[in-house]
Order: sequence, then C-alpha cells, then structure tokens
Amino acid sequence: MFIRYKNDGRGRSVPVAKIYTQKEHPVTNSLIDQDALWAIRKIQQAGGEAYIVGGAIRDIMLGRTPKDFDVATSLSPRQVQRLFWNARIIGKRFRIVHLFFGGKIVEVTTFRSDEENFEDGKNNVYGTIEQDARRRDFSINSLYYNPSNGQLLDFNDALPDFRRRVIRSLIPLSYTFSEDPVRMIRAIKYQVTTGFELKRDVRRAIKRNAANIQSCSISRLTEELSKILASGSSYEILMSLRKYGLLSYILPCWSGCADIDAVRSSMKELDRRVLEGKESGNAVGKEVQLYAMIKPLMVFDDSSEMSPDELFHDGFRQAKVLISPMTPPNYELEKAVDLVLSDLGIKRSRGRRSAEARMARKKPNGMGRKSAANEELAVVPQKKRKKRKKKAVRGERIAVPEEPRTLAEEHDL
Repeated sequence: MFIRYKNDGRGRSVPVAKIYTQKEHPVTNSLIDQDALWAIRKIQQAGGEAYIVGGAIRDIMLGRTPKDFDVATSLSPRQVQRLFWNARIIGKRFRIVHLFFGGKIVEVTTFRSDEENFEDGKNNVYGTIEQDARRRDFSINSLYYNPSNGQLLDFNDALPDFRRRVIRSLIPLSYTFSEDPVRMIRAIKYQVTTGFELKRDVRRAIKRNAANIQSCSISRLTEELSKILASGSSYEILMSLRKYGLLSYILPCWSGCADIDAVRSSMKELDRRVLEGKESGNAVGKEVQLYAMIKPLMVFDDSSEMSPDELFHDGFRQAKVLISPMTPPNYELEKAVDLVLSDLGIKRSRGRRSAEARMARKKPNGMGRKSAANEELAVVPQKKRKKRKKKAVRGERIAVPEEPRTLAEEHDL
C-alpha cells in the first residue's frame, strides 16, 4: 500500500488517500467492461485522469458482476465529447457525457468540487479527484480504480468499511438527505443487498428525514421502485423502507397491506424468480414484477356478470390505486392486469395486443456500435447543414424535459 500526499498550501505534505496495489484488492481489468476500458485509455492518452468508480467497484468488491460501468475524469464534458464520435452531453445544470455502444451506455462524469458549505448552491463546480471523492454519497461507493496500473484509490477509508461491513455517509448527515432524499432509499437498499450495517447516525437521520421523500419527483421514485422489484430482495427492501417510515410515502395503499400472507408469498416468489433469472440470463419482465405486487390485493365483484373488457378496466383502476402515486408505463400495468385475469381464466380478445401496440418503440441509436474497445475510430468530418429556425407559434407551449434539481440526482453512482 502507498500513501498519496498533497501540499496543504503551507509547505507541508498531508496524506489524502491510500493507494492499494493490484495484489491487495480483487478488482482486475478482466472484470471491467471492455468499452469502458477503451474509453479510459482514450482519455488518459489525451492527458486526462480517468477511473472506474461507484457501483461497479462496489459490486466487484462484493464478488458480484456489475451491470453498469461509470467513469470519472478530470476532463470537462466538452473535452470528453471532442475525443469520442459516439458521445452525447446531457443535462443543463449538471452536464455529463454518455458514450453509446449499441444498446449500452458508459457514463462519463467530470470530477466535482466540494464546497465547504454544501447549502450555498455552488455544487456544479468542477474540481479535483480528492474533492470528487468527498462528494460521493456513501463510503462503499467512493473507490476509484485505475485500469492502466491496477491501483485502487481510497480517499475515505472505504476499504476498512468493507472489512467491517458498515455503510457510512460521506456527506454531512445534517444535509445529505435533504439535498437528495432518494439517498435514504439507496442506503436501505445497500443495507439489504450487501448485508452491511447502517451506522447508527445514518439510521437516525433516515428516520428523522423520512418525510422529505415527498419532495422527490414521482418519476425518480418510480424508477427506484423498479430497481427494487428487479433486485431479487424486493420484499425485504420494502419492509425495511416501512420500518424506517418511508414506504407510507412511496406506496401508501400497498404499504398497509404488506403484512398479508398472500402479499408476502407473492413478493418472495418474485424474488426467487428474479434471482433464478439472473443466474440463467432470463430477466423477469416488468409486467411480472407489477403482477406480483397487485395480484394478491385485487378483488373482482360479480365477475360472472361483467364482460372481459369491463373486468379489465375494473382491474386496471384497482392496480392504479394500489401502486399510487407511482407511475410505471401504462402498457406494463395493462399486461400485469391481463396476467391477473388470466389466472382467473379470463382473457380479453385483443387486450394484450392493444397493450403492446401502444408500447413505445425504441428507435435505433445511430451513435453507437456494438463495441469500440479494440479499435481506434477516426472521426469523419461531415458537411455542415444549415439549420432552419423554427418559427414560434403564438400560444404554443414548448415541452421542456425535466432536469435534475440537485447535483445528487446526477452524480450518485
């Protein structure tokens, strides 16, 4: 192990990080996505720093296979974009770069500055890797891996936390959960999925700030619920959320029924199927996940006197109430209701087809190839096209996509 030092401005060298060599940690290049390695190599060749960070390193440390690989770099988003033909900058207040490789995205984020006063709003200033490490949410997400030399950089004593199996907040608890209340959900999810223990001050802060979850956008909470249902530990996570007082805000109707034996059995069966699907490579559909939530709680009165379409509309209304205020895509919820009706021996003649017909079709993304890891791609200059200015129509309202309100919404990995 080595120690990384920096000058404190008074001529003294102070330690800022522990650097572990390849023999001292389990992260290797063979466990890293080849396109992410290719992107890091390109950035480093251009003179920038670049590391694999966040959840990918956490999963490898736990002996798991990561789903996504995120990169942190010293280059600005515009500098990164100039290096890659398949890059797209997203966000207005918090700009990050997405590198497209077919259906896969590698996210590249510039090091963020940590202001001494987090509440002053100056949280979109670029900084150094030391400052960026202090802006991570929890210590287990704050390790940086350099594929070029196999070194693992630890600025927050994260490796000892892995050994002690604890989850510690890096941002002051007086501010972190008010800045981004979704961190409370993530903390509980990490506790369940890793088996680690939340530190006592984190547990207290979650209970104290539980009501703040109401300030989050419904779209973000719906996304978090989707991740929970696909985790393979959904029932345990949801029960932990209820224990800390969060579930009554996220799923107020469903929360009151969570102790029913049929609900417990349905959710545990879903978790079993999800875990089996991960091992076999057959993912469980979103509609099956929603079906597991709503099926034990749906009741149909006088079903013999109702047509299949009337039963479907009644079931869809019940499902919307049960998962309110969450807003998964309607076609997924329609499929879930169709599965419930199918259990009762009722099938709509065109129900499933109509649901799938309204499914949003994915447009092919021309920016990415299957892989660019083993080739250097030259950017071919293209002819500039004159852009026509679109005339504004009086009274017309232009839809603006919702942007993250805080740095945490973009930066948490």
